[in-house]
Amino acid sequence: MLKLFEYNWQVRKDWFDWCDQVLEEELLKKRTGGLGSILYTLYHIVYVEYGWISLLQGKEPKTLPSPEDASVQTLRDCSARCHAEIAPFIYAWNSSMEDNRLSDQNEDTGEWESYKYGEIIRHVIAHEIHHIGQLSIWSREIGKPPVTANLIRRGLFD
Repeated sequence: MLKLFEYNWQVRKDWFDWCDQVLEEELLKKRTGGLGSILYTLYHIVYVEYGWISLLQGKEPKTLPSPEDASVQTLRDCSARCHAEIAPFIYAWNSSMEDNRLSDQNEDTGEWESYKYGEIIRHVIAHEIHHIGQLSIWSREIGKPPVTANLIRRGLFD
């Protein structure tokens, strides 16, 4: 599981680097499907990972910069700060934490729900991978090759 977080973090960095080669108007352009824009999708990936892992640590997530104010560099810096706060928890993860429970209020219904930590951890991993697929589609639409989604040859198991 740790290797999948490391994979997501590497791919995210690669997408930030990819964004440096794309006009800002393309990053902000509303697109079909997904969350609407490339930059907002990257913001959403950071926001969801940071929010859930903060809650698992028993911390209330800090407010992130508004997605409307986010540039690639602002978002890259925000991602690095969030990573610094949550990485120790991820690296300390062990099987005894799997069945711990987190109660959270559903934003849509207002109802309280309870989740196992192991379920949340895996959701966070899958969530980023899902959205990276959308970014790959949009990159092809603007004529740019996407960041490779290949787990192999990333040096994660060296």
